[in-house]
Amino acid sequence: MNIVIAGAGEVGTHLAKMLSIEYHDIVVIDTDEQKLAQLSSTADLLVVEGSATDISVLKEANVNKIELFIAVTSSENVNILSATLAKRLGAKKVIARIDNNDYLLPNNKEIFLDLGIDSLIYPEKLAAREVVSLLGHTSSTEFVNFSGGKLSLAVFRLEEDAPVIDQTLLQTVKKNQELEFRAVAIAREGETIIPRGSDRFKVNDLVYVITNQSGVREMLKYTGKKNIAVRNLMILGGGRIGSRIAHELEKDVNVKIIENNRDESIRLANFFSNALVIYGDGRDTELLMEEGIEYMDAFIAVTGNSETNILTCLEAKRMGVKKTIAEVENLDYIKLADSMGIDSVINKKLITASRIFRYTMSTEVSAIKCLTGSDAEVFEFIVKPNALVTRGKVKDINFPKDAIIGGVVRGKSSYIAEGSTEIKAYDRVVVFALPSAINKVGKFFN
Repeated sequence: MNIVIAGAGEVGTHLAKMLSIEYHDIVVIDTDEQKLAQLSSTADLLVVEGSATDISVLKEANVNKIELFIAVTSSENVNILSATLAKRLGAKKVIARIDNNDYLLPNNKEIFLDLGIDSLIYPEKLAAREVVSLLGHTSSTEFVNFSGGKLSLAVFRLEEDAPVIDQTLLQTVKKNQELEFRAVAIAREGETIIPRGSDRFKVNDLVYVITNQSGVREMLKYTGKKNIAVRNLMILGGGRIGSRIAHELEKDVNVKIIENNRDESIRLANFFSNALVIYGDGRDTELLMEEGIEYMDAFIAVTGNSETNILTCLEAKRMGVKKTIAEVENLDYIKLADSMGIDSVINKKLITASRIFRYTMSTEVSAIKCLTGSDAEVFEFIVKPNALVTRGKVKDINFPKDAIIGGVVRGKSSYIAEGSTEIKAYDRVVVFALPSAINKVGKFFN
C-alpha cells in the first residue's frame, strides 16, 4: 500500500517505522529536516521536507496516487487542512489526528465527512478510555474486548503464588478439559513466545490469555489474581488524559486530581462538580500522604513526563495502592516500567497505531490492538467465504507457527479455539500474531 504520513513527531515516527516493516511504501512529510534525516536513516521510507498544507509539497509526495494519507502533526489545524487537501488531490482514504472532543460528536462528524476526511483520531481520548477499561479489570495489566465483550484478551503477570507456576501448558489444560480460556503468548525477559504444550509458566511471566465471559472467574483462579472495586482514585496530571478519566468516573468514584499548574488547577476545579482538584507537585511524598494516598484503590500518573509517571507510581505502590497505571510515552521505558512492578502501562503512540493500523490491512479487520508489553499484535478478523482458514480443522490448515488462533465468535456465541475447531465464513476470529506472521496470517482470512 502507498501511504503518506504528515508529521514526523512521536506518533508519526512510530507509525512510519511500524508500517515500513510491513512492506508498505511510506512517504513522511515534515518541516523539521533533522527529524526526517533521523527517520530515513532508521526505516525504509522516503521523506519530503515542507508543510503538509502546501499543495506543492503534497504533489511532491504523490498524494494523488496513494491509498492512505495519515495526518498526525502536533497541530490539529494542520492535520485537518492537509487531510482535506490530500483527499481533493486524489488520496483514496485520509485520517486526521485531532485534539478536540467536540469534533467527534455525531452531528459534527458529518462536517468532516463532507470535507472528505474518512476518520478522526483523538489519541488522548483513546488513552483515557483504555485506562477506564483497566480500572474495571484491575487484576490484569492489559484488557481488550472483542465483538462487544464476547471474547477478551487479558494480560497477567505471574507472581510466586500463582497456581500455574512451573506447570506446563499441557498440564494446565489436562486439569480441566473444559477451560473457557487459552494462553496465547508469554512475554519473558524481553522475548515473546507462542507457547506450546511443553512450555512452563515461570515467575514474572506476562501471560496473554483469550477468554470469553464465562471464563473470566476461572481464569483468575489459575493466575492467583483478584479484581478489586475501585472506589477511591487519585490522578496525577490534569491534562487531556487525566481530565477525561476524571470526567468519565467522577459520578461513580471518589476522584482526586493533583495538578502542578496553578491556572490549570483553577480551571479544572471550576469544571468538575464531583472530582476534587489539588494544586501541588505529585512528586512530593508529603503531599501524597496528606491527600490520603494510602486509602486509594488506584493511582494513575498521566503527566507529560514518563519518568515522573513511573517514579510516582512506584511510590504509590510502596504506600500500599493496589492498582497503579502510568502513561509512558518513551517506548524504551515501557519494559523497564513493567519490570519495576507498575501494574499497567499505557502509551498513546501504540493506542493510536492500533486504531490506524487496520486501515492498512488488505484483509477485513474489525479490531487491532498493538500491545505495550510485547511487540506482538492482536487482531479480530472477519472471515471471508472460501478463505483458507475455513478449509479444515485449525490443526490441519498449516496456520503460521508465529501466530495463534485464540477464539471464535459465531453469531451470539463465542468459543475458545482448539486444534479440532473448524472456522466458518463470517465468523469473527481473534488472532495473536508476532510481527513476522502478520502478512502470512492475513492471507488465511481473505
